[in-house]
Amino acid sequence: MEAKEQTKTTAVKGTNTARKVRGLVKQIFQSAHEAKAQGKKVAYFMVTSQYDEIVRAMDIVPMPTENFAGLCGAKRDMDRFLLKAEEDGYSQVLCSYTRIGLGFDSLRREMGRIPENSPDGGMPMPDMMLGSSAVCDPRFKWYQAVGRFHHVPTYSIDCVAPSVHADLNEVRDYYIRYQKEQFEGLIAFLEKQMGKKMDRERLWEAIRLSEKAWRLWYEIDRLRVAVPSPMPAQDHFSIMVAGLYYAGTQTAVDFYQELHDEVKDRVEKKMGVIPDEKYRILYGGGLPPWHTLWIFNYFESFGAVFAIENVYRGSDPVEVPSHVKDPVEYLAWRTFLRYTQRYEKAKANSGNPKVEKLLEMIDDYQTDGVVFHACRSCRAMTVGQIHMKNLLGQHTDIPMMQLVSDMVDLRDYSEAQWKAQIAAFIEALAGRQAN
Repeated sequence: MEAKEQTKTTAVKGTNTARKVRGLVKQIFQSAHEAKAQGKKVAYFMVTSQYDEIVRAMDIVPMPTENFAGLCGAKRDMDRFLLKAEEDGYSQVLCSYTRIGLGFDSLRREMGRIPENSPDGGMPMPDMMLGSSAVCDPRFKWYQAVGRFHHVPTYSIDCVAPSVHADLNEVRDYYIRYQKEQFEGLIAFLEKQMGKKMDRERLWEAIRLSEKAWRLWYEIDRLRVAVPSPMPAQDHFSIMVAGLYYAGTQTAVDFYQELHDEVKDRVEKKMGVIPDEKYRILYGGGLPPWHTLWIFNYFESFGAVFAIENVYRGSDPVEVPSHVKDPVEYLAWRTFLRYTQRYEKAKANSGNPKVEKLLEMIDDYQTDGVVFHACRSCRAMTVGQIHMKNLLGQHTDIPMMQLVSDMVDLRDYSEAQWKAQIAAFIEALAGRQAN
């Protein structure tokens, strides 16, 4: 194996459309800075919190703080922010996205300005901060902690799902009613901040745009069942920007339509990511290593392509009942259905909805192996990952591997160890094919 330390962080993309994402990322921060200059409201917010369309409909410019942390990781400009947060007393095992955000805001307060040369100009001062319980606790505790630096209104909503063992018919109405109350509480808060009422028709329009974009995204992933693989994981971890950070906009719809057309064309022409596809891999879970995305190209050097991923992806389509005429109630129904769509299947098989999704992907995408990424500071995506891997192994005999590092903190990463693990994994794939 080559012992020289890799300095490149980004990966070579497989599609032309994915190469346009860098402009979308820059636009996130540019739009937020322009909004501040024009006196518009900017909000720190968390993606996949199910409230994206509400924020758009209220004319608030969203500033996704986790995205900034990932950008810092990709640019390898994270240490000064991580170290500042740790200097302030935050543990290295705390979510590294959160530590970057806390360190950035702490430095800004200390310096009286945005830290020099912050990626894409850094984050502007928020007018409000919108947290949620979706995914993990730092998604609301982060903004509580940042309250030491920003004395701005903060609001967090609850996003909850019942146990997989629950009788969905029995608990559905309760969960949907509770979720609707959470959204209505957020709307009342935003109306107070903006000094105007929510336009329900504008909310419907944002929902329609989101649904159209996410449907296109879903159809793109369905096209990726093709052999050879028309689009790799490194593209996925770029193109998710449109669906997660531009939800409720025409920008997301237009982007995914262009990508859909390109992927469809590649499938029809049997254009693969690499000339000789030997192995198809499922990225089974864990946040991506933003500091080392070139690793996907390293897999490709062995003839291995990541055909599909089970993280940072759009939810599979759900059908909200036609009798739902209120947009907020629609969002509540959609949230419940997204969270529970594989519950019944899990009860009849593995007992775990995430494992059921992985088993579907293994079958649909004809994958030869599964790779997990255990992020030391991300409890939500890492705790239980070994159990899930073991449970998955009871239903499939394909090789599996768990790489360990962090999503943005490079101190938890060993290139030599990863390359050794990957070599062994490739040998296992080759041995299985030979048999």
